[in-house]
Amino acid sequence: MGKRCNDVCGGAGYSVGFIGALVYYVQYAESFGAGALGALKALVWPAMLVYQLLGLLNG
Repeated sequence: MGKRCNDVCGGAGYSVGFIGALVYYVQYAESFGAGALGALKALVWPAMLVYQLLGLLNG
């Protein structure tokens, strides 16, 4: 039962993060192209977050 919760909770967390990132990026888009780029960024936000965190830790 615990593994199922981890799978569901992880997917739900990613979904909430995706929607939040999508709203954030599209809200500040000044053109359709910027909005489309924001939608792509919303898909890969976890990778960008990990990259920035590793950069800070590496100093």
